[in-house]
Amino acid sequence: MHYSIGWDVGGWNCDHNPASRDALVILDADRKRLGVPWRGNLRGTINGAADTRGWIGALFALCGLPAPADHSRVVLAIDTPLGFSEAFKALVTRFEAAPAPGASHSNPYLFRAAEFYLFARGVRPLSPVKDMIGSQATKGMHVLGRFASRIERCGVWSDGAGLTAIEAYPSPCRSSLRVQALLDDYAPRDVNDPSSRAWPADLDHEDKRDALVCALIGHLFAHQPETLAPPPGHIPASEGWIWLPQDALRPPGSA
Repeated sequence: MHYSIGWDVGGWNCDHNPASRDALVILDADRKRLGVPWRGNLRGTINGAADTRGWIGALFALCGLPAPADHSRVVLAIDTPLGFSEAFKALVTRFEAAPAPGASHSNPYLFRAAEFYLFARGVRPLSPVKDMIGSQATKGMHVLGRFASRIERCGVWSDGAGLTAIEAYPSPCRSSLRVQALLDDYAPRDVNDPSSRAWPADLDHEDKRDALVCALIGHLFAHQPETLAPPPGHIPASEGWIWLPQDALRPPGSA
């Protein structure tokens, strides 16, 4: 069996944050939504998992599902930056200064090479350094360090067995016609207002709906990888990549 788990990441101490908490949605290989979407704080679950199998089993349990079979393949699509820029790491670990940082959108301390690439194509990613998502970023990276620390290739982490982890970003996916069409299976559009959807009761918060979009990106990564924009060769594998549908990107320079 193959599963896709979408994880919208909250901060380390998001237990009582009404606006942003961790959220999970699980899809099977046929894109069927399994169990019940979950929202809360995963910190205790992360700390309590002894190994990768325990971690995946715990995520399934939170959604009201039994643990998947041992031979199952799981893609975990995570909505938070899963790396910092090489310039930022050199600064904080070795006090090596980058030459003449300029405007925010070109500052190598604030953004990774992947984000510079996406800026030129109409996407405006957040910065883990300046946009107050450092808590979420370290939470996602901590999970990679514990359960999927092997870099298979740029933007793809693995435990070397059944778990693959990637970085997703739901916000720009809303401009993807492909993603919008997939969402029709879970929340029909209003015939009088196509921008409005009839979300089911268990997708009652934006965090859960973002987790659904992440799960869809994970499904596309596993089953239709050609629909996602791959990292160009100059992107450092240590910084990672944001997996987005090809049709969510504008031609370079058109932004």
